[in-house]
Amino acid sequence: MPRVWEVPVHDSTRVRDARVAAEAAAARAGLDAARTAGCALVATELATNLLKHAGGGLILLEVVSRPAPDRADGAAPMVQIVAIDHGPGVRDVAGALRDGYSTTSSLGAGLGTCRRVADDFDLHSTVGRGTIALARLGARPTRRAGRAPSPTPSVRAGGVNVPFAGAEFSGDAWAWVRTDSLTTLMLADGLGHGLAAARASSAAVEQLYRAPELPPAQLLRRLEGALRDTRGAAVAVAQLDLAAGRLLFAGVGNIGARLRVGADWQPLLSRPGIVGAHRAAHLPQHEVAWGDDRLLVLHSDGLPSRWSPGPAAHSTSLDPAVIASVIVRDASSPARPVRDDTTVAVLSPSPPDHLP
Repeated sequence: MPRVWEVPVHDSTRVRDARVAAEAAAARAGLDAARTAGCALVATELATNLLKHAGGGLILLEVVSRPAPDRADGAAPMVQIVAIDHGPGVRDVAGALRDGYSTTSSLGAGLGTCRRVADDFDLHSTVGRGTIALARLGARPTRRAGRAPSPTPSVRAGGVNVPFAGAEFSGDAWAWVRTDSLTTLMLADGLGHGLAAARASSAAVEQLYRAPELPPAQLLRRLEGALRDTRGAAVAVAQLDLAAGRLLFAGVGNIGARLRVGADWQPLLSRPGIVGAHRAAHLPQHEVAWGDDRLLVLHSDGLPSRWSPGPAAHSTSLDPAVIASVIVRDASSPARPVRDDTTVAVLSPSPPDHLP
């Protein structure tokens, strides 16, 4: 189930809480002592920076998967650590990533060390709006003799999940799977909150892992039976066929979906209803073209329906989870989004410098 560690950082006592949460997330991900220490280091440094430079903010930790090209059930789990603030922003991002830039009253590690320790690291800052820092850490890969590294895919996905009222478990869940040229992204919002809602959304994700090759409408049909014994969920599924340059989309319930085409945005509409509550007579499946100027955003109803895409959503280089975090931050107050569990998942082309 989508366990999320949410640590509001508004005084120095919460820095320790961020470190403890990172260690708990690393244990859930099955990381060894060295990588657990790395998670603790990164979480501590990011929490300290929130206090020093932004007057506080929010640390979010969750265990995510980065699917491998040759596996349908995803790769080994990774700990994702996101620091979100509404502070003054960083004027010199390149300088902030140099060692020693932000060491006063801290570990002396700095964001540069965080970037080296993490498998993935990204930083986005807007003066006057705030900063997003993201790090992911997983088990160090073991190279097999005679096996070439897997090629970098030309599409990436990422997301951020904020549980309602600081709950341990979110009723939302998102996941993505890559098989050959197909990439499938799902977002499920279990009815209500808490464990029962989390069981419903997790059941949807489990079906995605079992049958990632199914087109969206067929997968939703499969979910109708699989979620019958749960509260039910709103579910949206997008499947990208890179070889054909085609994106298929189908959804049931109030999952929002917007597709960026160049500088414009167009909605992708879901059918009203709740998956698992009743069998829909008709499940429309939309087909749209996909290209390097496209970007897809899926979001649960915790995000206001009239959120406005900012410059980050037009970036060609940002990690998709950073884009998702910026969308959540800019649609909320400094306190936090309070309407519901809030999840945003983003599918975007990989920037040219990330391709083989």
